[in-house]
Amino acid sequence: MLGRILLVVFATVLVTAPSLAQSAGPGHRLGQVNYYLVEFEKEVARQRGGEKAIWRNKKDALTRVQALKVEFPDDPEVERLYQRARRALMQSMGQLNEVDPSWTLYKRNEENLRKMVAAEGEACWKGLLASAGTNWLERPFPAPDTDAVSAEAVTNRLVVLDGVRYPMGQFYGGTGEYIACGKPSEGFYFVDLGGRNWLGPYEAVKRYRRNVDTALEDVASWTVLGRITGVTAEIPSAGEEKVGNIQFGWIVQPIALQVPGHVVAFHDAGAPSSGRFAGEEKALQAKANWFTVKEIPADVTPERLMEIFMTAIKEKNYDLYVQCVDPDNMKTPVGTDLLKYHWDLHQSRFHNEYVHATFSKAKIRVIKGFDSGDELNNFFLDDAQKAKLVKAGGTKIEEATVESRAIDENGKQLGSPHPHRLIRKGSGRWYVQDYAPRF
Repeated sequence: MLGRILLVVFATVLVTAPSLAQSAGPGHRLGQVNYYLVEFEKEVARQRGGEKAIWRNKKDALTRVQALKVEFPDDPEVERLYQRARRALMQSMGQLNEVDPSWTLYKRNEENLRKMVAAEGEACWKGLLASAGTNWLERPFPAPDTDAVSAEAVTNRLVVLDGVRYPMGQFYGGTGEYIACGKPSEGFYFVDLGGRNWLGPYEAVKRYRRNVDTALEDVASWTVLGRITGVTAEIPSAGEEKVGNIQFGWIVQPIALQVPGHVVAFHDAGAPSSGRFAGEEKALQAKANWFTVKEIPADVTPERLMEIFMTAIKEKNYDLYVQCVDPDNMKTPVGTDLLKYHWDLHQSRFHNEYVHATFSKAKIRVIKGFDSGDELNNFFLDDAQKAKLVKAGGTKIEEATVESRAIDENGKQLGSPHPHRLIRKGSGRWYVQDYAPRF
Protein backbone atom coordinates (compact mmCIF):
# COMPACT_ATOMS: atom_id res chain seq x y z
CA MET A 1 0.00 0.00 0.00
CA LEU A 2 2.82 2.40 0.93
CA GLY A 3 4.66 1.61 -2.29
CA ARG A 4 1.57 2.42 -4.33
CA ILE A 5 1.24 5.81 -2.60
CA LEU A 6 4.91 6.68 -3.25
CA LEU A 7 4.52 5.72 -6.90
CA VAL A 8 1.50 8.03 -7.28
CA VAL A 9 3.35 10.92 -5.60
CA PHE A 10 6.47 10.41 -7.82
CA ALA A 11 4.31 10.35 -10.96
CA THR A 12 2.57 13.54 -9.86
CA VAL A 13 5.93 15.29 -9.41
CA LEU A 14 7.07 14.25 -12.88
CA VAL A 15 3.87 15.58 -14.43
CA THR A 16 3.78 18.87 -12.57
CA ALA A 17 7.50 19.76 -12.63
CA PRO A 18 7.55 21.13 -16.21
CA SER A 19 4.41 23.15 -15.65
CA LEU A 20 5.92 24.63 -12.50
CA ALA A 21 9.06 25.62 -14.45
CA GLN A 22 6.88 27.13 -17.13
CA SER A 23 4.91 29.16 -14.63
CA ALA A 24 8.10 30.40 -13.01
CA GLY A 25 8.84 32.54 -16.10
CA PRO A 26 12.18 33.63 -17.55
CA GLY A 27 13.24 35.36 -14.32
CA HIS A 28 16.89 36.37 -14.10
CA ARG A 29 17.53 35.23 -17.70
CA LEU A 30 15.78 38.39 -18.90
CA GLY A 31 18.62 40.53 -17.57
CA GLN A 32 21.29 38.37 -19.18
CA VAL A 33 19.59 38.40 -22.58
CA ASN A 34 18.90 42.12 -22.32
CA TYR A 35 22.63 42.77 -21.79
CA TYR A 36 23.56 41.05 -25.06
CA LEU A 37 20.71 42.72 -26.92
CA VAL A 38 21.73 46.18 -25.67
CA GLU A 39 25.28 45.57 -26.92
CA PHE A 40 23.95 44.62 -30.35
CA GLU A 41 21.69 47.70 -30.42
CA LYS A 42 24.66 49.93 -29.57
CA GLU A 43 26.67 48.36 -32.37
CA VAL A 44 23.84 48.97 -34.83
CA ALA A 45 23.47 52.57 -33.65
CA ARG A 46 27.19 53.22 -34.23
CA GLN A 47 26.78 52.18 -37.87
CA ARG A 48 24.11 54.91 -38.31
CA GLY A 49 22.13 53.10 -40.98
CA GLY A 50 25.07 51.31 -42.57
CA GLU A 51 25.48 47.60 -43.16
CA LYS A 52 28.71 45.77 -42.36
CA ALA A 53 30.07 42.27 -42.95
CA ILE A 54 30.84 41.21 -39.36
CA TRP A 55 28.76 42.06 -36.29
CA ARG A 56 30.41 41.23 -32.97
CA ASN A 57 27.23 40.95 -30.87
CA LYS A 58 24.59 39.96 -33.41
CA LYS A 59 24.63 36.18 -33.02
CA ASP A 60 24.94 36.23 -29.21
CA ALA A 61 21.95 38.56 -28.87
CA LEU A 62 19.64 36.92 -31.40
CA THR A 63 20.24 33.32 -30.32
CA ARG A 64 19.48 34.18 -26.69
CA VAL A 65 16.31 36.09 -27.58
CA GLN A 66 15.26 33.20 -29.81
CA ALA A 67 15.71 30.68 -26.98
CA LEU A 68 13.57 32.75 -24.61
CA LYS A 69 10.87 33.32 -27.22
CA VAL A 70 10.61 29.61 -27.99
CA GLU A 71 10.46 28.68 -24.30
CA PHE A 72 8.19 31.52 -23.15
CA PRO A 73 6.16 32.55 -26.23
CA ASP A 74 3.44 34.35 -24.22
CA ASP A 75 5.58 36.24 -21.70
CA PRO A 76 5.18 40.03 -22.21
CA GLU A 77 8.76 40.85 -21.18
CA VAL A 78 10.11 38.27 -23.61
CA GLU A 79 7.86 39.71 -26.33
CA ARG A 80 9.35 43.18 -25.77
CA LEU A 81 12.86 41.76 -26.12
CA TYR A 82 11.78 39.94 -29.27
CA GLN A 83 10.40 43.10 -30.89
CA ARG A 84 13.56 45.05 -30.04
CA ALA A 85 15.66 42.28 -31.58
CA ARG A 86 13.57 42.42 -34.75
CA ARG A 87 14.08 46.17 -35.08
CA ALA A 88 17.82 45.89 -34.46
CA LEU A 89 18.15 43.06 -36.98
CA MET A 90 16.31 45.05 -39.66
CA GLN A 91 18.43 48.13 -38.99
CA SER A 92 21.61 46.05 -39.24
CA MET A 93 20.66 45.17 -42.83
CA GLY A 94 21.18 48.81 -43.85
CA GLN A 95 18.79 51.74 -44.02
CA LEU A 96 16.34 51.44 -46.91
CA ASN A 97 15.19 54.38 -49.02
CA GLU A 98 12.61 54.85 -51.75
CA VAL A 99 14.56 55.25 -55.00
CA ASP A 100 13.64 58.38 -56.94
CA PRO A 101 13.86 57.81 -60.74
CA SER A 102 15.85 61.05 -61.06
CA TRP A 103 18.66 59.43 -59.06
CA THR A 104 19.49 57.04 -61.91
CA LEU A 105 18.73 59.33 -64.87
CA TYR A 106 22.46 59.87 -65.41
CA LYS A 107 22.92 56.15 -66.10
CA ARG A 108 20.26 56.16 -68.79
CA ASN A 109 21.79 59.28 -70.35
CA GLU A 110 25.21 57.66 -70.30
CA GLU A 111 23.93 54.52 -72.03
CA ASN A 112 22.23 56.56 -74.75
CA LEU A 113 25.43 58.54 -75.26
CA ARG A 114 27.48 55.34 -75.45
CA LYS A 115 25.21 53.98 -78.18
CA MET A 116 25.49 57.21 -80.17
CA VAL A 117 29.30 57.29 -79.97
CA ALA A 118 29.50 53.56 -80.73
CA ALA A 119 27.47 54.10 -83.93
CA GLU A 120 29.73 57.01 -84.92
CA GLY A 121 32.75 54.85 -84.24
CA GLU A 122 31.46 51.94 -86.30
CA ALA A 123 30.92 54.21 -89.31
CA CYS A 124 34.38 55.74 -88.84
CA TRP A 125 36.03 52.31 -88.60
CA LYS A 126 34.37 51.09 -91.78
CA GLY A 127 35.52 54.25 -93.56
CA LEU A 128 39.10 53.75 -92.44
CA LEU A 129 39.15 50.15 -93.67
CA ALA A 130 37.54 51.12 -96.99
CA SER A 131 40.12 53.85 -97.57
CA ALA A 132 42.91 51.27 -97.38
CA GLY A 133 41.68 49.56 -100.53
CA THR A 134 43.72 46.41 -101.07
CA ASN A 135 46.80 47.68 -99.27
CA TRP A 136 46.28 45.65 -96.12
CA LEU A 137 46.84 42.20 -94.70
CA GLU A 138 43.50 40.43 -94.64
CA ARG A 139 44.92 37.70 -92.38
CA PRO A 140 47.23 39.11 -89.71
CA PHE A 141 48.20 35.67 -88.43
CA PRO A 142 50.28 33.83 -89.10
CA ALA A 143 52.35 36.96 -89.60
CA PRO A 144 54.52 37.19 -92.73
CA ASP A 145 57.68 35.20 -92.05
CA THR A 146 60.61 37.60 -91.71
CA ASP A 147 62.93 34.88 -93.03
CA ALA A 148 60.90 34.37 -96.22
CA VAL A 149 59.40 37.81 -96.94
CA SER A 150 61.36 40.99 -97.54
CA ALA A 151 60.67 44.09 -95.46
CA GLU A 152 59.96 46.04 -98.63
CA ALA A 153 57.08 43.71 -99.49
CA VAL A 154 55.34 44.30 -96.15
CA THR A 155 56.24 47.88 -95.25
CA ASN A 156 53.33 50.35 -95.50
CA ARG A 157 50.74 47.58 -95.54
CA LEU A 158 47.83 48.07 -93.12
CA VAL A 159 46.88 45.46 -90.54
CA VAL A 160 44.06 45.02 -88.01
CA LEU A 161 45.15 43.45 -84.73
CA ASP A 162 42.48 42.14 -82.35
CA GLY A 163 42.94 41.43 -78.65
CA VAL A 164 45.73 43.96 -78.11
CA ARG A 165 46.23 43.96 -74.35
CA TYR A 166 47.41 47.23 -72.84
CA PRO A 167 49.12 47.75 -70.47
CA MET A 168 49.52 43.99 -69.90
CA GLY A 169 51.41 43.43 -73.17
CA GLN A 170 53.56 46.56 -72.92
CA PHE A 171 57.36 46.26 -72.77
CA TYR A 172 60.45 48.41 -73.19
CA GLY A 173 62.91 47.00 -75.70
CA GLY A 174 66.23 47.90 -77.18
CA THR A 175 64.63 49.75 -80.11
CA GLY A 176 61.58 51.31 -78.45
CA GLU A 177 58.43 50.88 -76.36
CA TYR A 178 55.91 48.38 -77.74
CA ILE A 179 52.91 46.16 -77.15
CA ALA A 180 53.66 42.57 -78.20
CA CYS A 181 50.96 40.79 -80.22
CA GLY A 182 51.38 37.18 -81.20
CA LYS A 183 53.50 34.19 -80.18
CA PRO A 184 56.57 32.39 -81.54
CA SER A 185 54.55 29.81 -83.48
CA GLU A 186 52.57 32.41 -85.46
CA GLY A 187 54.87 35.43 -85.49
CA PHE A 188 54.88 38.80 -83.76
CA TYR A 189 53.74 42.35 -84.30
CA PHE A 190 55.13 45.10 -82.10
CA VAL A 191 52.70 48.03 -81.78
CA ASP A 192 54.79 51.18 -81.45
CA LEU A 193 53.92 53.24 -78.36
CA GLY A 194 56.67 55.81 -78.71
CA GLY A 195 54.97 58.47 -80.79
CA ARG A 196 51.83 60.56 -81.05
CA ASN A 197 50.23 57.99 -83.34
CA TRP A 198 49.60 55.93 -80.19
CA LEU A 199 49.47 58.66 -77.55
CA GLY A 200 46.93 60.79 -79.42
CA PRO A 201 44.26 58.07 -79.86
CA TYR A 202 44.96 56.69 -76.40
CA GLU A 203 44.42 60.11 -74.78
CA ALA A 204 41.19 60.45 -76.79
CA VAL A 205 39.97 57.11 -75.42
CA LYS A 206 40.76 58.30 -71.90
CA ARG A 207 38.69 61.43 -72.55
CA TYR A 208 35.87 59.19 -73.76
CA ARG A 209 36.02 57.11 -70.59
CA ARG A 210 36.20 60.20 -68.39
CA ASN A 211 33.46 62.18 -70.15
CA VAL A 212 31.12 59.61 -71.72
CA ASP A 213 31.34 55.97 -70.68
CA THR A 214 32.66 54.81 -67.29
CA ALA A 215 32.02 51.17 -68.31
CA LEU A 216 35.14 51.40 -70.48
CA GLU A 217 37.25 50.80 -67.36
CA ASP A 218 36.20 47.15 -67.60
CA VAL A 219 37.62 46.71 -71.12
CA ALA A 220 40.79 44.60 -71.11
CA SER A 221 41.79 44.57 -74.79
CA TRP A 222 41.75 46.75 -77.91
CA THR A 223 41.58 46.45 -81.66
CA VAL A 224 44.36 48.36 -83.42
CA LEU A 225 44.44 49.50 -87.03
CA GLY A 226 48.02 50.28 -87.95
CA ARG A 227 50.61 50.61 -90.66
CA ILE A 228 53.64 48.30 -90.81
CA THR A 229 56.76 50.45 -90.82
CA GLY A 230 59.53 47.87 -90.64
CA VAL A 231 60.92 44.88 -88.79
CA THR A 232 62.90 44.60 -85.57
CA ALA A 233 64.19 42.01 -83.12
CA GLU A 234 63.16 42.21 -79.45
CA ILE A 235 62.65 40.10 -76.35
CA PRO A 236 58.93 40.83 -75.69
CA SER A 237 59.12 40.66 -71.90
CA ALA A 238 57.80 43.33 -69.54
CA GLY A 239 60.41 42.86 -66.82
CA GLU A 240 63.71 44.70 -66.57
CA GLU A 241 65.52 41.38 -66.76
CA LYS A 242 64.40 39.96 -70.07
CA VAL A 243 63.22 36.36 -70.10
CA GLY A 244 62.94 34.33 -73.30
CA ASN A 245 64.45 34.39 -76.74
CA ILE A 246 64.86 37.20 -79.23
CA GLN A 247 61.87 37.37 -81.59
CA PHE A 248 61.64 39.09 -84.94
CA GLY A 249 58.44 41.09 -85.40
CA TRP A 250 56.82 43.69 -87.60
CA ILE A 251 56.66 47.21 -86.17
CA VAL A 252 53.11 48.62 -86.38
CA GLN A 253 52.46 52.36 -86.22
CA PRO A 254 48.90 52.90 -84.88
CA ILE A 255 46.32 54.73 -86.98
CA ALA A 256 43.19 54.10 -84.91
CA LEU A 257 42.10 52.26 -81.76
CA GLN A 258 38.73 50.54 -81.42
CA VAL A 259 36.88 49.18 -78.42
CA PRO A 260 33.98 47.40 -80.14
CA GLY A 261 30.60 48.59 -78.92
CA HIS A 262 32.14 51.67 -77.34
CA VAL A 263 34.53 53.94 -79.22
CA VAL A 264 36.94 54.48 -82.11
CA ALA A 265 39.79 56.95 -81.63
CA PHE A 266 42.33 58.05 -84.21
CA HIS A 267 45.43 60.20 -84.58
CA ASP A 268 44.77 63.80 -85.55
CA ALA A 269 47.79 66.09 -85.54
CA GLY A 270 45.63 69.21 -85.22
CA ALA A 271 43.45 67.98 -82.34
CA PRO A 272 44.06 68.47 -78.60
CA SER A 273 46.54 65.85 -77.43
CA SER A 274 46.94 64.73 -81.08
CA GLY A 275 43.81 62.58 -81.18
CA ARG A 276 40.02 62.50 -81.30
CA PHE A 277 37.33 59.89 -80.89
CA ALA A 278 34.59 59.55 -83.48
CA GLY A 279 31.54 61.60 -82.49
CA GLU A 280 33.42 63.59 -79.84
CA GLU A 281 31.89 66.95 -80.73
CA LYS A 282 28.36 65.50 -80.86
CA ALA A 283 28.87 63.77 -77.54
CA LEU A 284 30.00 66.94 -75.79
CA GLN A 285 27.03 68.87 -77.17
CA ALA A 286 24.59 66.16 -76.10
CA LYS A 287 26.08 66.19 -72.59
CA ALA A 288 25.75 69.96 -72.31
CA ASN A 289 22.02 69.63 -73.00
CA TRP A 290 21.41 67.34 -70.04
CA PHE A 291 23.38 69.31 -67.39
CA THR A 292 20.96 70.25 -64.61
CA VAL A 293 23.34 72.68 -62.85
CA LYS A 294 25.03 75.37 -64.92
CA GLU A 295 26.79 77.44 -62.24
CA ILE A 296 27.41 77.70 -58.50
CA PRO A 297 25.60 80.55 -56.67
CA ALA A 298 27.80 82.95 -54.74
CA ASP A 299 25.70 82.35 -51.60
CA VAL A 300 25.69 78.56 -51.91
CA THR A 301 25.41 76.69 -48.61
CA PRO A 302 27.77 73.81 -47.74
CA GLU A 303 24.92 71.30 -48.07
CA ARG A 304 23.89 72.60 -51.49
CA LEU A 305 27.50 72.68 -52.67
CA MET A 306 27.89 69.00 -51.83
CA GLU A 307 24.74 68.27 -53.84
CA ILE A 308 26.18 70.22 -56.80
CA PHE A 309 29.50 68.40 -56.38
CA MET A 310 27.71 65.04 -56.58
CA THR A 311 25.62 66.19 -59.56
CA ALA A 312 28.76 67.26 -61.45
CA ILE A 313 30.20 63.78 -60.99
CA LYS A 314 27.03 61.94 -61.96
CA GLU A 315 26.47 64.08 -65.05
CA LYS A 316 30.18 63.95 -66.01
CA ASN A 317 30.46 67.74 -65.86
CA TYR A 318 34.18 68.02 -65.17
CA ASP A 319 34.28 71.83 -65.42
CA LEU A 320 31.61 72.14 -62.72
CA TYR A 321 33.45 69.55 -60.60
CA VAL A 322 36.58 71.73 -60.74
CA GLN A 323 34.59 74.86 -59.80
CA CYS A 324 33.37 73.09 -56.63
CA VAL A 325 36.87 72.38 -55.34
CA ASP A 326 39.08 74.73 -53.32
CA PRO A 327 41.45 76.36 -55.86
CA ASP A 328 44.37 75.86 -53.46
CA ASN A 329 44.25 72.17 -54.41
CA MET A 330 45.15 73.02 -58.02
CA LYS A 331 48.13 75.33 -57.66
CA THR A 332 50.56 72.71 -59.00
CA PRO A 333 50.47 70.18 -61.87
CA VAL A 334 50.49 67.40 -59.28
CA GLY A 335 47.39 68.88 -57.65
CA THR A 336 45.60 69.03 -61.01
CA ASP A 337 46.53 65.42 -61.77
CA LEU A 338 45.25 64.32 -58.36
CA LEU A 339 41.95 66.05 -59.04
CA LYS A 340 41.60 64.07 -62.29
CA TYR A 341 42.61 60.85 -60.53
CA HIS A 342 39.90 61.23 -57.91
CA TRP A 343 37.40 62.26 -60.60
CA ASP A 344 37.97 58.83 -62.17
CA LEU A 345 37.49 57.14 -58.78
CA HIS A 346 34.23 59.01 -58.19
CA GLN A 347 33.04 58.02 -61.68
CA SER A 348 33.80 54.38 -60.95
CA ARG A 349 31.94 54.41 -57.63
CA PHE A 350 28.82 56.01 -59.10
CA HIS A 351 28.99 53.43 -61.87
CA ASN A 352 29.60 50.30 -59.75
CA GLU A 353 28.58 50.97 -56.14
CA TYR A 354 26.02 53.69 -55.49
CA VAL A 355 23.72 55.97 -57.47
CA HIS A 356 22.92 58.78 -55.03
CA ALA A 357 23.79 60.33 -51.68
CA THR A 358 21.96 62.40 -49.11
CA PHE A 359 23.67 65.04 -46.96
CA SER A 360 23.42 66.08 -43.34
CA LYS A 361 23.10 69.62 -42.05
CA ALA A 362 26.52 71.29 -42.00
CA LYS A 363 28.45 71.81 -38.76
CA ILE A 364 30.37 75.07 -39.14
CA ARG A 365 33.25 76.36 -37.03
CA VAL A 366 35.77 79.18 -37.33
CA ILE A 367 39.31 77.81 -37.64
CA LYS A 368 41.09 81.17 -38.06
CA GLY A 369 40.17 84.70 -37.04
CA PHE A 370 37.51 86.05 -34.69
CA ASP A 371 34.17 84.24 -34.53
CA SER A 372 31.57 87.02 -34.53
CA GLY A 373 28.77 84.46 -34.35
CA ASP A 374 29.83 82.97 -31.02
CA GLU A 375 27.18 83.74 -28.39
CA LEU A 376 29.62 83.80 -25.49
CA ASN A 377 31.94 86.20 -27.32
CA ASN A 378 29.02 88.52 -28.05
CA PHE A 379 27.80 88.39 -24.45
CA PHE A 380 31.08 89.33 -22.78
CA LEU A 381 32.79 91.58 -25.37
CA ASP A 382 31.76 95.06 -26.43
CA ASP A 383 31.90 96.33 -30.01
CA ALA A 384 35.31 97.96 -29.61
CA GLN A 385 36.86 94.77 -28.27
CA LYS A 386 35.33 92.67 -31.01
CA ALA A 387 36.53 95.12 -33.68
CA LYS A 388 40.06 94.89 -32.29
CA LEU A 389 39.94 91.07 -32.35
CA VAL A 390 38.57 91.03 -35.91
CA LYS A 391 41.48 93.18 -37.09
CA ALA A 392 44.06 91.12 -35.19
CA GLY A 393 42.65 87.83 -36.43
CA GLY A 394 43.03 88.66 -40.10
CA THR A 395 41.00 86.91 -42.79
CA LYS A 396 38.42 84.67 -41.20
CA ILE A 397 38.46 81.05 -42.34
CA GLU A 398 35.47 78.82 -41.68
CA GLU A 399 35.27 75.06 -41.97
CA ALA A 400 32.06 73.10 -42.55
CA THR A 401 31.61 69.36 -42.10
CA VAL A 402 28.84 67.65 -44.07
CA GLU A 403 28.16 63.93 -43.84
CA SER A 404 27.03 61.92 -46.87
CA ARG A 405 25.00 58.71 -46.92
CA ALA A 406 25.54 56.73 -50.13
CA ILE A 407 22.55 54.81 -51.54
CA ASP A 408 22.68 51.99 -54.07
CA GLU A 409 20.23 51.43 -56.94
CA ASN A 410 18.03 49.25 -54.68
CA GLY A 411 17.66 52.04 -52.12
CA LYS A 412 20.00 50.57 -49.51
CA GLN A 413 22.45 52.78 -47.63
CA LEU A 414 26.03 51.59 -48.11
CA GLY A 415 28.19 51.78 -45.00
CA SER A 416 28.24 54.49 -42.38
CA PRO A 417 28.01 58.20 -43.23
CA HIS A 418 31.23 59.76 -44.56
CA PRO A 419 32.38 63.26 -43.52
CA HIS A 420 33.40 65.89 -46.09
CA ARG A 421 35.15 69.15 -45.20
CA LEU A 422 34.39 72.44 -46.93
CA ILE A 423 36.09 75.81 -46.50
CA ARG A 424 35.18 79.48 -46.80
CA LYS A 425 37.70 82.31 -46.66
CA GLY A 426 36.66 85.84 -45.76
CA SER A 427 33.62 86.99 -47.72
CA GLY A 428 34.09 84.39 -50.46
CA ARG A 429 31.89 81.40 -51.15
CA TRP A 430 32.18 77.84 -49.90
CA TYR A 431 34.49 75.32 -51.63
CA VAL A 432 34.94 71.57 -51.20
CA GLN A 433 38.28 71.00 -49.50
CA ASP A 434 38.16 67.19 -49.10
CA TYR A 435 37.26 66.19 -52.66
CA ALA A 436 38.78 62.69 -52.41
CA PRO A 437 36.58 60.83 -49.86
CA ARG A 438 33.92 58.47 -51.15
CA PHE A 439 30.27 59.29 -50.60
